[in-house]
Amino acid sequence: MKLQRKNMLRASALGALVVSGALVLTACGSDDNTKGADGSAKPSAAAAGDIKCDDAKGKLLASGSSAQKNAIELWIKNYMAACSGVEVNYKSSSSGEGIVAFNQGTVGFAGSDSALKPEQVEESKKICTGGQGIDLPMVGGPVALGFNVAGVEKLNLDAATIANIFNDKIKKWDDEAIKKLNPGVTLPSTAIQAFHRSDDSGTTENVTKYLKAAAPDAWPHEAAKKWAAPGGQAASGSAGVAAQVKQVDGAIGYFELSFASAQGIKTVDLNTGAAAPVKATGENASKAIAAAKISGTGSDLALKLDYTTKAEGAYPLVLVTYEVVCDKGNKAETLPTVKSFLNYAASDAGQKVLLENGYAPIPAEINAKVREVINTLG
Repeated sequence: MKLQRKNMLRASALGALVVSGALVLTACGSDDNTKGADGSAKPSAAAAGDIKCDDAKGKLLASGSSAQKNAIELWIKNYMAACSGVEVNYKSSSSGEGIVAFNQGTVGFAGSDSALKPEQVEESKKICTGGQGIDLPMVGGPVALGFNVAGVEKLNLDAATIANIFNDKIKKWDDEAIKKLNPGVTLPSTAIQAFHRSDDSGTTENVTKYLKAAAPDAWPHEAAKKWAAPGGQAASGSAGVAAQVKQVDGAIGYFELSFASAQGIKTVDLNTGAAAPVKATGENASKAIAAAKISGTGSDLALKLDYTTKAEGAYPLVLVTYEVVCDKGNKAETLPTVKSFLNYAASDAGQKVLLENGYAPIPAEINAKVREVINTLG
């Protein structure tokens, strides 16, 4: 109990993020994930000519998903460098907090790793005068299962074993179920320290959707933003979970690949039933996202993902982050900046930034529809 309280307090301290007008970014106590291993800035695909500032001006506030934090920081950096006099501030918190802020009318758009629920759409109509909130898929990527087990460099797991680990059924790293999936690997008897999100999280919802779909017998809980399984320890935000995995021997947790890449955290290869276990990469996530279908109607472009794919090289534990905006009824003072900024994010240059930094671009056919809808926002 003391350990859990200590971790909770530490994670809480890691959870705050403030983006200043000068883009001084403090990322939840994590490393600066916009830098390479040598500390230099990662290359940007965007040049000023790729960004159309149009009538953008003043300050635009946004908040929500921490999954897209590393991508949106780069977008903001590139955009503000091109559009003088414009300030974009994104508060990385959680999908749940972002939707609340959006429906309270305090942000121009929200980032969410799951599509709006019907009741949230209904609530948005109070803010979106004459319209409603819609989902625009903007960032894709693998949810990595990061692990820290002394002496273990490579680890394969399947959905049922992952479910049993996070459901507090498998407690030691040398459990027979894990050994069976990792022949030839010497696994220690170290206790498993499973970390999950403490906040309502779209990342959690996507992880639990994957477990519910791919291992229904081992995962009895409903998919949800709030963690429901017993046991484990909680941390705030993707950065908070990654920080705990980084420093605790025997740890495993879930977060976006960019957090693992930036901090040198090893990630699990998924045994999906394909010929070989699949690594968490942007390219492999794109193969899974490409099979998604648009489930939204009208201007809403919510996607239905296939978490059970066995396609070769397809990494099914993925999420898509949506930028949530009003189709009609956006605030007049921020609408030009919202459209300009999101048009850059959905551009070829903006999407290329994703692949360069551990995310997965939205498939071209879907992204073309996103651009069409952005231009109709009113």
